[in-house]
Amino acid sequence: MVESHPAHTRALPWLQKVKGGTDTGLVAAHSLAELYAILTTLPVRPRILPTVAQQLIKYNVLDVLKVVFLSDKDYAAVIDHLADLRIVGGATYDALILHAASKANVDQVVTLNEKDFQRVYPHLADKIVSP
Repeated sequence: MVESHPAHTRALPWLQKVKGGTDTGLVAAHSLAELYAILTTLPVRPRILPTVAQQLIKYNVLDVLKVVFLSDKDYAAVIDHLADLRIVGGATYDALILHAASKANVDQVVTLNEKDFQRVYPHLADKIVSP
């Protein structure tokens, strides 16, 4: 969505496959808030205004991808999983994404954070790919 981002050329083809109907895309519900936070604080010039971030998310995510929601039981399961593995901090959010992916029985999880994703959900390692 942001051409000046260093990973744009690697990530864009994945989004284009979904937009073109070649693939089906999913997004964890909490990732919508994460994406808004990232877009509105990304160190680019000019800054991405909140209304622009809102439009980017609507047209590139909400209108294109199916949103996967987690229940209170899902959140509890993620916390149990992380505690069992002794994983702390920001990896919690990676685990939420992967739990949503597992819940939706996806074929692949595409991320720029492949190593951390594999660490928090090792049993999904074969489904985690980097663009």
